[in-house]
Amino acid sequence: MTDDLNGNPAPIDRIQQNLLAKGERRLLNWICPRLPMWVTPDKLTGFGTFGAVVVFLGYAFSEWSVHTLWFAILGYVIQWFGDSLDGSLARWRKIERPKYGYFIDHSVDGLVILLIMAGIGWSPYVRMDVALFALAGYLLLSIHAYLGARVLGEFKLSYMFGGPTELRFVLIGLTLAMMYFGPEGHVFAKWSGFDLFVGAAAVLLNTLFIKQTLVTARRLDLMERPKGE
Repeated sequence: MTDDLNGNPAPIDRIQQNLLAKGERRLLNWICPRLPMWVTPDKLTGFGTFGAVVVFLGYAFSEWSVHTLWFAILGYVIQWFGDSLDGSLARWRKIERPKYGYFIDHSVDGLVILLIMAGIGWSPYVRMDVALFALAGYLLLSIHAYLGARVLGEFKLSYMFGGPTELRFVLIGLTLAMMYFGPEGHVFAKWSGFDLFVGAAAVLLNTLFIKQTLVTARRLDLMERPKGE
């Protein structure tokens, strides 16, 4: 993928095949024209980041009260609103800034997932090392998506029919399970059921990264292989 003569990035094909994509897009298209003009994409990005801070605090303080987990759930809703609408609103109002938006949006995404997984690891429900293993898998897949946008012109927004919105629903479900079952039960030694769930998700994310890396490397090899080989 190369820039055009004006220095603008070449168009990127956004690949989004998650289960909720079509319904979510209809909802976002309904919300965008109803937002007041003082609501800007940058403010929505900040609002989404604030939601991630609320998620972190909800998990971090759950050691003192299980009811703070409701704040974590509220934070996911706030984060979805800001994160899903910032780019959508910019495109709706035709005020896109491709390089700035790409850089800020995905830089913030890294901070957001760090806050979420650090909060989960800080809670009494999931070990920090397990949460950080899951964080590493998510960031590796993110790196793959950013590299794919550069070398293939394809920005992959979903894997195995799941994307950020589906992940939020999974995390909300996990949080409700934390509230219901509590942190006491351990299945294997110091490993709780929540550790096993998050650990399994971490293995899946890291495995997907390895698989997608091999698939993309194969595509690039065939695309750029010298003639006659």
